[in-house]
Amino acid sequence: MTHLWVRAEQRENEDRVGLTPEGAAELKKAGLRVTVEKSSVRAIPLQGYIDAGCEIAPENSWPTAPSDAIIFGLKELPDDGTPVSHRHIMFGHAYKGQPSGRILLDRFIAGGGTLYDLEYLVDMDGRRVAAFGYWAGFAGAAVSLKCWTAQQRGEACAAVHSYAGKDALLAELGSELRGFTPPVALVIGALGRVGTGAADLCEALGVYVTKWDMAETASGGPFPEVLDHEIFLNCILARPGTPVFVRESAKTAPRKLSVIGDISCDPDSGFSPIKVYDRTTTWEEPALRVATNPVLDVTAIDNLPSMLPVESSMDYASQLLPSLLTLTDLSTGVWARAETTFITHK
Repeated sequence: MTHLWVRAEQRENEDRVGLTPEGAAELKKAGLRVTVEKSSVRAIPLQGYIDAGCEIAPENSWPTAPSDAIIFGLKELPDDGTPVSHRHIMFGHAYKGQPSGRILLDRFIAGGGTLYDLEYLVDMDGRRVAAFGYWAGFAGAAVSLKCWTAQQRGEACAAVHSYAGKDALLAELGSELRGFTPPVALVIGALGRVGTGAADLCEALGVYVTKWDMAETASGGPFPEVLDHEIFLNCILARPGTPVFVRESAKTAPRKLSVIGDISCDPDSGFSPIKVYDRTTTWEEPALRVATNPVLDVTAIDNLPSMLPVESSMDYASQLLPSLLTLTDLSTGVWARAETTFITHK
């Protein structure tokens, strides 16, 4: 019997989960064994999984799970260097030359485990079967606006936190924007899920959005128009051939641009289209100031959807469930493709 083990997230500020109680009930109905760890942070209460008939395990007990269990989480494993022996479903961030990714792959090699990277679960046409993109865009635009309003007050952006729902976030941002003429934002990748979420957040708050996608960036640059907007939201996944949207020279160039929201957030990849910064930012310190005259802040938080953990979890879980239902046969479909990608990169 295929055994799916849903681990508790161990990363700070990570309240999401990739399986809802309703989805767990569907998996059990399909013949899978489902174990869910207790969690002190998960946004969806444990009782729902109990009611669905899941087995319950202690928080963070996955290292001692049965060897045939498939461990399912979202974000990173603890960075303790131990060999990884199980099969893991997670976002590995390991296939684009990231230094931490090489370390993770070495742990899988040492332990004989397998990584089914959620970013590389794709259908036969190469399209991702599930993504948090919309809520990443929505939350990323929100943090960028918080950075901009803080600048207008002569302050640095304060720590951010999670919200019970999008209405609470919009209400807070509306209050912060009150009294200011809304900025003009440029969204690159506007036709994708991330860009749609970013544009929706901006437009809900009266922020005018210039929407660019592949047609507007096909020339390869340079793109001086980026500097003519007060906020730039990058919603394009970094990959080979991605144009550079913001060069290092932007720090000292004449510009209106004062906030960059790198929602795709891949600064340590050689493919990054934003060259003015080199590290992610955090919930505690959302903005990295890269220039002071005039001010230029970059925000690049790599688990943005957890700001809206219930909505983003439910959305993502519904997209992923059809693939989870096929875990009974790992030799075909999305799981076979993901394993081939892992073998290629390791």
